[in-house]
Amino acid sequence: MNSEDIALYLKTHPEFFEEHADMIAGINIPHPHGGRTIPISERQILSLREKGKQLETKLREVIQYGEENDLVSRKIHDLSLALLRARDAGTVAQVALNHLRENFGVPRAVLRVWRGAAGAAAEFQPVSDATRAFAASLDEPRCGAEPAADTAALFGDGAPAQGSYACVPLRDGDAFGLLVLASDDPKRYYAGMGTLYLSRLGDLIGSALAAHLPPS
Repeated sequence: MNSEDIALYLKTHPEFFEEHADMIAGINIPHPHGGRTIPISERQILSLREKGKQLETKLREVIQYGEENDLVSRKIHDLSLALLRARDAGTVAQVALNHLRENFGVPRAVLRVWRGAAGAAAEFQPVSDATRAFAASLDEPRCGAEPAADTAALFGDGAPAQGSYACVPLRDGDAFGLLVLASDDPKRYYAGMGTLYLSRLGDLIGSALAAHLPPS
Protein backbone atom coordinates (compact mmCIF):
# COMPACT_ATOMS: atom_id res chain seq x y z
CA MET A 1 0.00 0.00 0.00
CA ASN A 2 1.41 3.38 -0.98
CA SER A 3 0.62 6.91 0.23
CA GLU A 4 -2.00 7.42 -2.50
CA ASP A 5 -3.85 4.30 -1.36
CA ILE A 6 -3.80 5.55 2.23
CA ALA A 7 -5.07 8.98 1.21
CA LEU A 8 -7.88 7.40 -0.82
CA TYR A 9 -8.83 5.15 2.08
CA LEU A 10 -9.00 8.07 4.55
CA LYS A 11 -11.04 10.11 2.07
CA THR A 12 -13.57 7.34 1.55
CA HIS A 13 -13.69 6.32 5.24
CA PRO A 14 -14.06 9.55 7.25
CA GLU A 15 -15.27 7.55 10.23
CA PHE A 16 -11.64 6.49 10.75
CA PHE A 17 -10.90 9.84 12.35
CA GLU A 18 -13.70 9.43 14.88
CA GLU A 19 -12.78 5.84 15.70
CA HIS A 20 -9.11 6.69 16.24
CA ALA A 21 -9.33 10.23 17.61
CA ASP A 22 -6.91 9.59 20.49
CA MET A 23 -4.28 8.14 18.22
CA ILE A 24 -4.54 11.00 15.75
CA ALA A 25 -4.23 13.55 18.55
CA GLY A 26 -0.88 12.01 19.51
CA ILE A 27 0.63 12.12 16.03
CA ASN A 28 3.17 14.87 15.37
CA ILE A 29 4.20 15.96 11.88
CA PRO A 30 6.97 18.30 10.64
CA HIS A 31 6.37 22.03 11.01
CA PRO A 32 5.86 23.59 7.54
CA HIS A 33 8.82 25.92 8.18
CA GLY A 34 11.03 23.24 9.71
CA GLY A 35 12.80 23.00 13.04
CA ARG A 36 10.30 20.95 15.01
CA THR A 37 7.24 18.72 14.90
CA ILE A 38 3.70 19.79 15.75
CA PRO A 39 0.34 18.06 16.26
CA ILE A 40 -1.84 17.53 13.22
CA SER A 41 -4.45 19.90 14.64
CA GLU A 42 -1.90 22.71 14.89
CA ARG A 43 -0.75 21.98 11.34
CA GLN A 44 -4.34 22.34 10.15
CA ILE A 45 -4.63 25.70 11.92
CA LEU A 46 -1.43 26.90 10.24
CA SER A 47 -2.77 25.79 6.85
CA LEU A 48 -6.01 27.68 7.43
CA ARG A 49 -4.06 30.80 8.42
CA GLU A 50 -1.96 30.59 5.26
CA LYS A 51 -5.07 30.20 3.12
CA GLY A 52 -6.64 33.14 4.93
CA LYS A 53 -3.61 35.31 4.17
CA GLN A 54 -3.74 34.31 0.50
CA LEU A 55 -7.43 35.20 0.32
CA GLU A 56 -6.75 38.57 1.99
CA THR A 57 -4.05 39.31 -0.59
CA LYS A 58 -6.36 38.42 -3.47
CA LEU A 59 -9.14 40.52 -1.96
CA ARG A 60 -6.83 43.53 -1.67
CA GLU A 61 -5.85 43.08 -5.32
CA VAL A 62 -9.50 42.90 -6.40
CA ILE A 63 -10.30 46.05 -4.40
CA GLN A 64 -7.30 47.86 -5.89
CA TYR A 65 -8.27 46.91 -9.45
CA GLY A 66 -11.85 47.97 -8.76
CA GLU A 67 -10.75 51.37 -7.46
CA GLU A 68 -8.46 51.88 -10.46
CA ASN A 69 -11.27 50.96 -12.86
CA ASP A 70 -13.67 53.31 -11.06
CA LEU A 71 -11.17 56.15 -11.42
CA VAL A 72 -10.72 55.51 -15.15
CA SER A 73 -14.51 55.27 -15.59
CA ARG A 74 -14.97 58.67 -13.91
CA LYS A 75 -12.34 60.22 -16.17
CA ILE A 76 -14.04 58.81 -19.26
CA HIS A 77 -17.37 60.10 -17.97
CA ASP A 78 -15.91 63.60 -17.54
CA LEU A 79 -14.42 63.43 -21.03
CA SER A 80 -17.79 62.34 -22.45
CA LEU A 81 -19.54 65.36 -20.93
CA ALA A 82 -16.87 67.73 -22.24
CA LEU A 83 -17.12 66.27 -25.75
CA LEU A 84 -20.90 66.67 -25.71
CA ARG A 85 -20.49 70.37 -24.96
CA ALA A 86 -18.10 70.94 -27.88
CA ARG A 87 -19.67 72.81 -30.79
CA ASP A 88 -17.20 72.06 -33.61
CA ALA A 89 -14.59 69.51 -34.63
CA GLY A 90 -11.68 71.74 -33.67
CA THR A 91 -12.99 72.10 -30.13
CA VAL A 92 -13.59 68.34 -29.91
CA ALA A 93 -9.96 67.72 -30.84
CA GLN A 94 -8.63 70.19 -28.27
CA VAL A 95 -10.93 68.90 -25.53
CA ALA A 96 -9.78 65.34 -26.18
CA LEU A 97 -6.09 66.23 -26.14
CA ASN A 98 -6.44 68.39 -23.02
CA HIS A 99 -8.21 65.62 -21.11
CA LEU A 100 -5.65 63.04 -22.17
CA ARG A 101 -2.84 65.24 -20.93
CA GLU A 102 -4.37 66.63 -17.74
CA ASN A 103 -6.70 63.86 -16.53
CA PHE A 104 -5.23 60.68 -18.00
CA GLY A 105 -1.58 61.65 -17.53
CA VAL A 106 -0.62 61.11 -21.17
CA PRO A 107 2.45 63.32 -21.75
CA ARG A 108 2.37 63.06 -25.54
CA ALA A 109 -0.69 62.67 -27.75
CA VAL A 110 -1.44 63.67 -31.32
CA LEU A 111 -4.68 63.45 -33.23
CA ARG A 112 -5.13 63.63 -36.98
CA VAL A 113 -8.36 63.84 -38.97
CA TRP A 114 -8.42 63.66 -42.77
CA ARG A 115 -12.14 63.76 -43.55
CA GLY A 116 -13.31 67.25 -44.35
CA ALA A 117 -11.53 70.57 -43.88
CA ALA A 118 -12.24 71.52 -40.30
CA GLY A 119 -9.64 74.26 -39.88
CA ALA A 120 -6.00 75.13 -40.01
CA ALA A 121 -5.10 73.44 -36.71
CA ALA A 122 -2.45 70.74 -36.75
CA GLU A 123 -5.09 68.10 -36.04
CA PHE A 124 -6.57 68.63 -39.51
CA GLN A 125 -3.41 68.89 -41.58
CA PRO A 126 -2.78 66.32 -44.32
CA VAL A 127 -1.21 62.99 -43.41
CA SER A 128 0.64 60.44 -45.51
CA ASP A 129 -1.02 57.62 -47.39
CA ALA A 130 0.88 55.24 -45.11
CA THR A 131 -0.79 56.72 -42.03
CA ARG A 132 -4.23 56.47 -43.62
CA ALA A 133 -3.66 52.89 -44.70
CA PHE A 134 -2.37 51.97 -41.25
CA ALA A 135 -5.44 53.46 -39.53
CA ALA A 136 -7.74 51.66 -41.97
CA SER A 137 -6.03 48.35 -41.12
CA LEU A 138 -6.72 48.62 -37.38
CA ASP A 139 -9.70 46.77 -35.97
CA GLU A 140 -8.62 47.72 -32.44
CA PRO A 141 -5.89 49.84 -30.83
CA ARG A 142 -2.33 48.73 -31.42
CA CYS A 143 0.30 49.05 -28.71
CA GLY A 144 4.03 48.45 -28.80
CA ALA A 145 7.54 49.83 -28.52
CA GLU A 146 7.88 50.64 -32.19
CA PRO A 147 5.84 53.37 -33.92
CA ALA A 148 3.79 52.01 -36.80
CA ALA A 149 4.01 53.38 -40.34
CA ASP A 150 5.26 56.97 -40.03
CA THR A 151 3.21 57.88 -36.95
CA ALA A 152 6.32 58.90 -34.96
CA ALA A 153 6.75 61.80 -37.41
CA LEU A 154 3.42 63.22 -36.23
CA PHE A 155 5.10 64.16 -32.93
CA GLY A 156 7.88 66.14 -34.60
CA ASP A 157 10.67 66.63 -32.06
CA GLY A 158 8.36 65.44 -29.26
CA ALA A 159 8.52 61.73 -30.10
CA PRO A 160 10.13 59.60 -27.38
CA ALA A 161 13.56 58.29 -28.35
CA GLN A 162 12.95 54.94 -26.66
CA GLY A 163 9.42 54.50 -25.42
CA SER A 164 6.09 53.02 -26.35
CA TYR A 165 3.11 53.93 -28.50
CA ALA A 166 -0.63 53.30 -28.60
CA CYS A 167 -2.41 53.89 -31.91
CA VAL A 168 -6.19 54.23 -31.75
CA PRO A 169 -8.25 54.40 -34.95
CA LEU A 170 -11.08 56.94 -35.17
CA ARG A 171 -13.97 55.45 -37.11
CA ASP A 172 -17.37 56.28 -38.41
CA GLY A 173 -17.74 53.16 -40.52
CA ASP A 174 -14.41 53.78 -42.27
CA ALA A 175 -11.37 55.17 -40.49
CA PHE A 176 -11.21 58.95 -40.84
CA GLY A 177 -8.62 59.74 -38.18
CA LEU A 178 -5.98 58.43 -35.82
CA LEU A 179 -5.14 59.09 -32.18
CA VAL A 180 -1.57 58.27 -31.19
CA LEU A 181 -0.36 58.25 -27.58
CA ALA A 182 3.33 58.07 -26.71
CA SER A 183 5.29 57.58 -23.51
CA ASP A 184 8.96 57.52 -22.53
CA ASP A 185 8.12 54.40 -20.50
CA PRO A 186 8.62 51.38 -22.80
CA LYS A 187 6.21 49.36 -20.63
CA ARG A 188 3.28 51.77 -20.63
CA TYR A 189 1.88 50.67 -24.00
CA TYR A 190 3.08 47.14 -24.61
CA ALA A 191 2.05 44.56 -27.19
CA GLY A 192 -0.65 42.28 -25.82
CA MET A 193 -1.94 44.69 -23.17
CA GLY A 194 -5.66 45.12 -22.63
CA THR A 195 -7.08 47.83 -24.86
CA LEU A 196 -10.68 48.08 -23.62
CA TYR A 197 -10.38 51.65 -22.36
CA LEU A 198 -8.32 52.73 -25.36
CA SER A 199 -11.08 51.39 -27.60
CA ARG A 200 -13.69 53.31 -25.63
CA LEU A 201 -11.64 56.49 -25.91
CA GLY A 202 -11.43 55.98 -29.66
CA ASP A 203 -15.18 55.38 -29.91
CA LEU A 204 -16.01 58.49 -27.87
CA ILE A 205 -13.62 60.85 -29.64
CA GLY A 206 -14.40 59.42 -33.05
CA SER A 207 -18.18 59.78 -32.56
CA ALA A 208 -17.82 63.31 -31.25
CA LEU A 209 -15.69 64.34 -34.23
CA ALA A 210 -17.94 62.60 -36.78
CA ALA A 211 -20.90 64.65 -35.55
CA HIS A 212 -19.15 67.80 -36.82
CA LEU A 213 -17.61 66.43 -40.03
CA PRO A 214 -19.17 65.94 -43.46
CA PRO A 215 -20.39 62.39 -44.12
CA SER A 216 -17.99 59.95 -45.69
